[in-house]
Amino acid sequence: MIQAERLLKLPPYLFEEIDRRIQKAREEGIDVISFGIGDPDLPTPAHIVNACIEAAKKPENHRYPSSKGTQGFREAVAGRIKSDYGVELDPGSEVTSLIGSKEGVHNIHMAFVNPGDVVLYPNPGYPVYQISPGFCGGRAVPMPLSEENGFLPDLSKIPSDVAKKARIIWLNYPNNPTTATAEKSFYSEAMDFAVENDIILCSDEAYSAIAFDGYKPPSLIEIDGVMEHGIVFNSLSKTYNMTGWRIGYAVGCSDVVSGLVKLKGNVDSGAPQFIQDAGAVALNSSQECVAENIRVYAERRDTLVKGLRSLGFDVEAPKATFYLWMKIPSGDSMDFATNLLKTGVVVTPGVGFGEYGEGYVRFALTQPVERINEALERMESVV
Repeated sequence: MIQAERLLKLPPYLFEEIDRRIQKAREEGIDVISFGIGDPDLPTPAHIVNACIEAAKKPENHRYPSSKGTQGFREAVAGRIKSDYGVELDPGSEVTSLIGSKEGVHNIHMAFVNPGDVVLYPNPGYPVYQISPGFCGGRAVPMPLSEENGFLPDLSKIPSDVAKKARIIWLNYPNNPTTATAEKSFYSEAMDFAVENDIILCSDEAYSAIAFDGYKPPSLIEIDGVMEHGIVFNSLSKTYNMTGWRIGYAVGCSDVVSGLVKLKGNVDSGAPQFIQDAGAVALNSSQECVAENIRVYAERRDTLVKGLRSLGFDVEAPKATFYLWMKIPSGDSMDFATNLLKTGVVVTPGVGFGEYGEGYVRFALTQPVERINEALERMESVV
């Protein structure tokens, strides 16, 4: 069977390739310690699991859900935004549920990008930003993220003719993979750029709740103009260890939200209602479980940073996310990751996030401290 051209043009998905390498190593008898995929190893908090069990018993939750999401979940999202950022949202027109934020990140292109339109995306960055525009005939144009510029895109270097053809611009802070953070002044600059060029400003904030040492990342939702030109995507996956539950949300400009909901209404039936009920409990309840996650990740971060520095690597302790972004001393990132895999240690090569990620590797803090120390011992033999 001959696949559609859009599939034939797709590169191998980065994390599927990492999974394949891990599986091959295990088949060869290697004990794998994986820092590759950003999938929390911590369990979903018990009160959320229990809420799901109770919600699943209700017959009304056994029927088709709405693509837009239940009223209770959308109200919980609005409540969390009000609590965290002091911004009032209308749950009816400015909030929608998502089947995980990845679904929304893809479908926003399907809802708003026409053939020939430009989508500006950060490079290095989450691969979906680059891949999805091609499904609707759009052209993905990279915005290089460099260490010299704090891994923020230099909007002044985007050619005016490209900006005028742009339909969407993507931001992602706290950033995956670089762990960089952005302040309100940058969000305001980006909003001015979006308004000037009539672009939808999309902010992926999946790691907004994971920050260390008292730092609180700002959100695009706080910036003037967001309700006319912006939309924020977020997920319960990383905040509450719910990657497998597939539940997220988008908030912002009602016209953009309604366009996304219209698209979703034609291609999905929404997240299961019992999962939305559990998600509402997560958002409405005490956030102490999130604080406990952060304490765990902080200990892991400090252990890994100290160990890598002792091996001679130049690595900074991130202010947010559960990743480390490390510059490698020489050679290419794929070779570096391949050599580490010989010891059973898996990291993600920076080039997998785009050409501007070359020269770096990413560690996910998804291993306990004992395994981190064991990985560091193995790395010493390679280094």
